[in-house]
Amino acid sequence: MKNIRLFLTDVDGTLTDGGMYYTADGDVMKKFNARDGMGLQLLQKAGIKAGIITSETTRLVERRAEKLGLDFLVQGKRDGGKLAACGDICESLAIGLDEVAYIGDDVNCIELLSAVGMAACPADAVAEVKAIPSVRIMSLKGGEGCVREFADIILRLKEGQA
Repeated sequence: MKNIRLFLTDVDGTLTDGGMYYTADGDVMKKFNARDGMGLQLLQKAGIKAGIITSETTRLVERRAEKLGLDFLVQGKRDGGKLAACGDICESLAIGLDEVAYIGDDVNCIELLSAVGMAACPADAVAEVKAIPSVRIMSLKGGEGCVREFADIILRLKEGQA
């Protein structure tokens, strides 16, 4: 079993259903799944650091990360930036990429998914992500509990039950 010490997730299409809702004033809204949030908190309770790495930069995601008490939030990472951001976090924790679990759904996640110790994607991830040999494809879709599903797998592995 891989010793996972850090769990990271994407936002759009993973923590959310990928939809972007706009108000008449142009404000963006996203729907998050409460079970995913609980999964992240259960990981932290088990001693695993948890965070978000996303391409977008929004106050909305910042507020969600604050509400959940996540250890890390890195926004605005594109074109290889997700892997670099993960590397920076690993360096700060003195851990290797093999001790990281990451879940993401789209082509901008492929580099990071291919580099970490445990990789997963939602059931509705793009075909290129699903084709990564080491990726675990969750049974649930983005925004519908796939992050919790992956968190539960890691928690069971940590407890020696899987």
